[in-house]
Amino acid sequence: MVVDLNGRLLSNEPLAKYTSWRVGGPADRMYIPEDKNDLILFIRSIDSSEPVMWLGLGSNVLVRDGGIRGTVINTRNRLKQLRLIADNTVYVEAGVPCALVARFCGEQGLVGAEFLAGIPGTMGGALKMNAGAFGGETWNIVKSVETINRQGDVLERAPDYFQIAYRSVKGFENEWFLSAVVQLETGNAAVSQQKIKSLLEKRGQTQPTNQPSCGSVFKNPDGDYAARLIEACGLKGYAIGGAQVSEKHANFIINTGNAKAEEIEMLIKFVQDTVAEKQGIRLATEVCTVGEKE
Repeated sequence: MVVDLNGRLLSNEPLAKYTSWRVGGPADRMYIPEDKNDLILFIRSIDSSEPVMWLGLGSNVLVRDGGIRGTVINTRNRLKQLRLIADNTVYVEAGVPCALVARFCGEQGLVGAEFLAGIPGTMGGALKMNAGAFGGETWNIVKSVETINRQGDVLERAPDYFQIAYRSVKGFENEWFLSAVVQLETGNAAVSQQKIKSLLEKRGQTQPTNQPSCGSVFKNPDGDYAARLIEACGLKGYAIGGAQVSEKHANFIINTGNAKAEEIEMLIKFVQDTVAEKQGIRLATEVCTVGEKE
């Protein structure tokens, strides 16, 4: 299937070690590209009917215990170019962790990207879902993006090509994000770095950052917070098997050590059903559930 490529192709690769929840069955195939050009060649080499899923730091995704049919492209520690291209614009490839983008921009004396320090994923994932934290959202700072389609064509897209909303981006169904150019304001590097430090301290105090989770599980409904609704139902600490609603932040579900994806999925549904029954609101998930049940 693959010739003249510099990346690594793995077969029947367990995904639990690649996801922040530490759960997930095997992928039929996993490709770890050498760089962006190698990835482009790989996309061109596979059949257009081959199911393809992208995985960065493995946050915001629940891979079921039966795993993934098709190919998973793993950008962890790949697609990692990050550079200043003009006075206030930065080029970021899809595999760069959001926290690194925030720190780099702050060091350059650019302001507006500090919120990315609170997102536990890569830039590619942040673009896919319009990730946000501490009042900021990814697409508010995006000037343009580079995508690749199923045929391996690389395209440049402006933000108005997509339908962008709260934790939602539509219009790229047959394309994947390769990179973004973010546009920021010139500011004070020390002030920016202090803001990042304060945001990370706040995150550490309010979120279970030292336990396996996916980040926030549910979207906040209009005018309210998912965590408040879940806590009001008395669900903090509620567990199914090894999956538990965090005692620290009710919109986080943690793996206490031996959870299966099935238990996490059951707990998500239980929380949704309970909040719907007691609060009259059905919470929508922010996390993407993929793969096959065991």
